Amino acid sequence: MLAELNATLEKAAAERDGILGVLPGLVTESSADGWLSARELAREPYQALAGFVDDTAEQWNAPRHVAAAVFWKTYTYWHIFPIALGWSINRRVPLMRLEHTMVRPSDAGVTIAATEITVAVEPGDPVAGTPGTVVSDDLGATIREALLDGQQPLIEAISKLTRIGRRNLWGSTAEAFAGLLLETGPYQRAEDLLRSIGRPVDGLIEPHEDGYRRRTCCLWVTLPDEEACSTCCVKRVF
Repeated sequence: MLAELNATLEKAAAERDGILGVLPGLVTESSADGWLSARELAREPYQALAGFVDDTAEQWNAPRHVAAAVFWKTYTYWHIFPIALGWSINRRVPLMRLEHTMVRPSDAGVTIAATEITVAVEPGDPVAGTPGTVVSDDLGATIREALLDGQQPLIEAISKLTRIGRRNLWGSTAEAFAGLLLETGPYQRAEDLLRSIGRPVDGLIEPHEDGYRRRTCCLWVTLPDEEACSTCCVKRVF
């Protein structure tokens, strides 16, 4: 049911010399080979999460709260990657619940997979009703529920660990959708999807003459010797 998406992921991996932050095929058999449950990242006292943040801080010579924002920008990009592409390709959206999501360090920053996925499809899709699918009359609402299940616990954990604002973190999630969808179509498609998803991601991106701008900062601009992202709200034209 995800043949087109999996083919796209395999092509993306080949084009990036194998450096892809989501496992082609999406599913991993177990938590072996360095995989760690995303649920563990969200569990107090957040030791596993702190390990990712501290490694990011060391890599970029960054304060801890900045490292947390940079880590999240990487994590959420790859978590959103198959969701946005699945929606764009044929409205077949793979959903990873927090309890099934696995993560491990990689050359892409992190790599994400799941021990189990559910595919949300629209009514009338030929695969509707087959095992592993859920039929949705409103894919935006279904994606929102998946985000709240799969990302909100991690955002709460990061915020408690480093005191970074939740809106900044959701801004990176919104940007992941916008950036990926802009690769295959106009900004309007991204805007429409974000609007249909609603809060917490709607309203955190705005159109700009060269694509879009964020309304919150990912803090990349504060890294030593690094320039602001092209979508940085610091560069917003008033």
